[in-house]
Amino acid sequence: MADAEIAVASVGTALPGPPIDNARLGALFRSGPVFEQWIDSFIGTRTRHLAVDLDTGEIACTLADLGETAGRRALAGAGLTPAEVDLVVMGTATPDALMPATVNLVADRLGIDGVPTYQLQSGCSGAVQAMDVAHQMLSTGRHRTALVLGGDVCAKHVDLSIDFARLPPEQLVNTVLFGDGAGAVVLTTEPAPVRLRRVLVRFTGLNRPPGQSVEWFGMGDRHDERIAFHEDFKAIEESVPVMAGEILDELLKDEGWTSADLDYVLPPQLSVKMTEQIVRRLDIGGAREISCIADTGNAANALPFFQLERLLPDMPPGAKAVAVAVESSKWIKAGFVLEKAG
Repeated sequence: MADAEIAVASVGTALPGPPIDNARLGALFRSGPVFEQWIDSFIGTRTRHLAVDLDTGEIACTLADLGETAGRRALAGAGLTPAEVDLVVMGTATPDALMPATVNLVADRLGIDGVPTYQLQSGCSGAVQAMDVAHQMLSTGRHRTALVLGGDVCAKHVDLSIDFARLPPEQLVNTVLFGDGAGAVVLTTEPAPVRLRRVLVRFTGLNRPPGQSVEWFGMGDRHDERIAFHEDFKAIEESVPVMAGEILDELLKDEGWTSADLDYVLPPQLSVKMTEQIVRRLDIGGAREISCIADTGNAANALPFFQLERLLPDMPPGAKAVAVAVESSKWIKAGFVLEKAG
């Protein structure tokens, strides 16, 4: 039996709280205009949404909260009830707890029961990995409708009581680079206009040190002085544009397409400045870039869903799109290919 064709039926997203601009961060960090200029020139992000109340330091919402909202919106967009979902997959680097898995909390809140659920632990490739698992399971014919979720809440790792002026650059960048959010898509074997033609996930980190690390602290080491976030920004800056080009080339080759065939490209969303650098290297010609990073910040596994939310309403019949994602924590190539029926 031939593999079933898989389509994207709908997308839903969720962001916590109002957008936080650079002036608000500057006031929080007790910094002046120079700080805002540094963000503009080095990062480029205008706003981000955080799941922490900057006035009180309290966590305002969880990943499960955001995943539930995104999931409800995706199901509503597809005109489906929870009972019609027979597979749930989630990708995240920052689950609410080690157990229970956040995917199960979201499924419970949505009223989904009696179906397989999977949670994948990964950074910026996690959402694509979740799509890949769902795509493969749907392709076998065992399932018909999958809810695929992705998102991250990084705010809980930020200590608002510290003196930000004393942070070294590799730690300070994380306080302005990231945002929080979640997204969801409904994948289906039923006929729908936008086909998910291919999903790519490949680990390429053999003998390479991590470009990013995020620590978990338990009862035994919660007072440890090591930092929660560590990022080798130089390694990321050197490697990600090259890897992005390799991903795009591989996906185009597998489809028998050239860059001239592309109508849309969804590039990696590390930061505005990094995305600009990546797009220049990709040389996408007349294809339209779909980016959201300037408004959302780096919301990690929510980002592909924000991009899809901007893409899907504008795709004309016959349009072709390629999404590219790079996992810098241990170097994973990821991406997917979409085509709208003519």
